[in-house]
Amino acid sequence: FSAKPHCAGTLSSRASVSLVTDLSHVTTPPDPHSKLRGAAMAVRPSLAYFPSDNALLDSSGLPWGVAVTPFSSTDERGSFPVTGDEGDLIPRCTSCFAYFSTLCSLHRWSWTCPICSEDNDLSADAAARYARDGSHDPPELRSAFVDLLLPGEEGEAAAATTPVYVAAIDLSSSEEFLELVKSALLAALEALSPGSLFGILTFSSKIGLYDVQGPIPIVKNVFIPPDSDGTLHVDLKDAMPFCSFLAPVGTFKDRIAEALETIKPIASWERATTASQVQDHALHHTRGFGVAIDALVNYLSVENGTTFELARIFAFLSGPPNYGAGQLDARSKGDHNTGKVVDSNNTLLPEETSFYKNLAASAVQAGACVDLFAITNEYTDLTSLKVLSVESGGSLFLYSNTDESTLPQDIYKMLKRPYAFGCVLRLRTSPEIKIADSYGHFFPDPQYMHVQHINCCDLFASYTYDFEFEKDSQFSRKSRPPILQIAFKYTMIVHHGDASDDASNSGSRSKFSVQRRLRVRTIQYNTTANIWDLYDFVDPDVVLTILVHQVILASLSDVVEARLWLHDWLAIFIAQYNKAYKNVRPADSVVSHIDVDFSNCSQLQPLARLVFAFLVSPLLQVQDEHIHPDYQTYLQCLFSALEPASLRQAICPTLSSYSSLDTEAEVHQSLSRSVFTSERPIFLLDAYTDLLVYYLPTASPSIPFPPPRDCLLRSTVDRLKQERALTPRLAFIHGARDDTTTFEKYLIEDRGLDGTQLDGSTGFRSFLEEVRSRVAEFGI
Repeated sequence: FSAKPHCAGTLSSRASVSLVTDLSHVTTPPDPHSKLRGAAMAVRPSLAYFPSDNALLDSSGLPWGVAVTPFSSTDERGSFPVTGDEGDLIPRCTSCFAYFSTLCSLHRWSWTCPICSEDNDLSADAAARYARDGSHDPPELRSAFVDLLLPGEEGEAAAATTPVYVAAIDLSSSEEFLELVKSALLAALEALSPGSLFGILTFSSKIGLYDVQGPIPIVKNVFIPPDSDGTLHVDLKDAMPFCSFLAPVGTFKDRIAEALETIKPIASWERATTASQVQDHALHHTRGFGVAIDALVNYLSVENGTTFELARIFAFLSGPPNYGAGQLDARSKGDHNTGKVVDSNNTLLPEETSFYKNLAASAVQAGACVDLFAITNEYTDLTSLKVLSVESGGSLFLYSNTDESTLPQDIYKMLKRPYAFGCVLRLRTSPEIKIADSYGHFFPDPQYMHVQHINCCDLFASYTYDFEFEKDSQFSRKSRPPILQIAFKYTMIVHHGDASDDASNSGSRSKFSVQRRLRVRTIQYNTTANIWDLYDFVDPDVVLTILVHQVILASLSDVVEARLWLHDWLAIFIAQYNKAYKNVRPADSVVSHIDVDFSNCSQLQPLARLVFAFLVSPLLQVQDEHIHPDYQTYLQCLFSALEPASLRQAICPTLSSYSSLDTEAEVHQSLSRSVFTSERPIFLLDAYTDLLVYYLPTASPSIPFPPPRDCLLRSTVDRLKQERALTPRLAFIHGARDDTTTFEKYLIEDRGLDGTQLDGSTGFRSFLEEVRSRVAEFGI
């Protein structure tokens, strides 16, 4: 944030004081054997000790950076921020615009910035504020992690705003699709506050607007022109007033449900009959998705700032947009069943049009975010569509069929958890540190570097930063310790109790208010000149997170080169590790002496397996005929938004064995078919999006299958489902009578780098031997 800081003024007579009583800003290296669980305003560094200079960083071979989850209610240690009401009074540095914190040196007449060491004068008001006795100190004097109200920044709509939700439903679909969508929207109605406003829009070759506030639902239709300029003959605001389109959930929940029941798929005579579509009209319904969402965004923009501050659009798609502006020629990309997910230049299939990128920008300006739910196995070109959800602050969901879809649970969980909107995120660092790159679902500020705008942010949203040293910079014994400061400015809607909301009752809308808040966390890190400190206190999950972001970015240009880069990174890192531990001397030609298992450092041991798991993941497969290209796009969006612990789970599943339904035996390090020879009869495999309970064929018939609700195994499954941002699919598999393919596909150590299943547990070990040979080629 680049707002002008407070000016200097008359100063108070408070004595000089060093703010050292609060230790929440100082990070100590964690126990390398402890488990870091969950997310927080988790500033999780890849290296708990920061390297002293660039030479040490290069020799370690490790990426240096942090993963930040800004909207969680606690930090990574479970601590809560100190809250307050005077966020506008925090002094700002006149040089780097950092915020005052407990890491500042506070003097009688001034304070020293912890980021850039600039001396700043205190205004008279600030000096008097900081001259209070300790029991009444403001939040920024009590903690380095604060969350403060910003009075005066809420705008005119602060006291009269209402959450707005609109469902945009594809009618060019099946009965099964619509039944699933109806179930999901009924679940959404249960999750929403009674005072929320809800609207229903349908689209095909026409746009349907629903008025549910009368005795029977009324639908007004606006036809979509088949040409590509996207201009409707009638504006939506002229077809139906905004106050008729949006109905208060508390008053009209039953009528909204009744309206949903009237929605049917388009009849066969309404299918596409334009000149370009006559031949295939029996197979392809008209789906004017682009025009419909564009018109809806324009419709909403008129009320932005008066009726609402943020509108959420739930867009449900059953196939590719193929009519009007924003139509996609999915057929030109080839049949996904051929496994063609890259073009002749090894590039993942590119965006076909900029229409949806421009639409995302319009949505942000209109105060709307789009959550896209694709329920289809048909190639839909999510590569072109993903930008609409990602850049507008929404989420992208993909369900290959209606039978196993968790859509109702996902939308319910999404709406029940808190979210912030209109967010601005800024990471500031000590002058020795340069932010090399930043990753996540945001759009950068066009004017200020390292300022990210996030239209909508929930408790799980994570953002990653990659560091390097500024030229000729280092941390010496005499220099100040490295410091990071994360500032997160956001808006949230506060609900002031239940209300029976009538759209005509202005008092009901005052049940909601908008709060503009500022969350600031300032952290000091220790440095080291010892490479073993870097290795002993590395966070493998954050290392993986940085690598995943780098590889996803590189794969957009050349997926094969991205795979080779990741493979080479591991080989180079192992070479650097062996140099550090002097496992192989230059004159030693025995390749077997190269340690590829990180025997000297337990913290590094997961890395090779994590890299292998990422290499064999569907995201990096290029010729597998069983991998849908839209699924790869979905994984790109999923992986780039997950916090480190969840990302690790999604890439490299956790396998736990149970000796009985109430006794967990161990967590297995290996994901191979060796589990089939285990003495434990039951396994729980957690792959983030899937939870599989597997019984060995030899499991005793006396063990109930599936496991009953009152056992430890089932309670563990329920807890994992509850804690997750999305609802994992749950399957119970008995090896004696069920198809085990779903379980075996996650035994990744039996796979080759091309994703194929290998005989015996040779995949991962063969990979390590290949890496060992590659390290030898580097001549360590």
